[in-house]
Amino acid sequence: MESLQIQQYMNHYPVTFTEKMSVEEASLRFLKTKQIGGPVIDENYKLLGFISEGDVLGKMLETLYYNERVAIVKDIMRKEVLSVKPYDSILELGQTMVKDRPKVYPVIDDDGNLLGTISRNEVLQACHNHGRERLSISKLQAAV
Repeated sequence: MESLQIQQYMNHYPVTFTEKMSVEEASLRFLKTKQIGGPVIDENYKLLGFISEGDVLGKMLETLYYNERVAIVKDIMRKEVLSVKPYDSILELGQTMVKDRPKVYPVIDDDGNLLGTISRNEVLQACHNHGRERLSISKLQAAV
């Protein structure tokens, strides 16, 4: 499992946001893609922050309650973002995710540029696939 790297299971085409995007537009992106969070990037794909559907929902509810104008993504995004590298271990990330960490991590290169995202579901898929492979190998060895 240690040899399984994030790049083998990451989403190479995640939903992304910009700082100047309205929260309303971010809401529509979440609704269309059914994703639960996404990186905020600049025009060069440099990671600037992260926004979740929960962040957007909270702001939308506040806006409706107070009858205010909708904010922009920069106003509600998290600037301190936990991210991973494509060559990091799936096992280590899975162990981190179990400890109530974010459900989605941006995957960045060594220069801080976005390459994709990886979610709990994708880590679970990696564990499932690896478990099936190990079971198949055990059955073959037992037959010999």
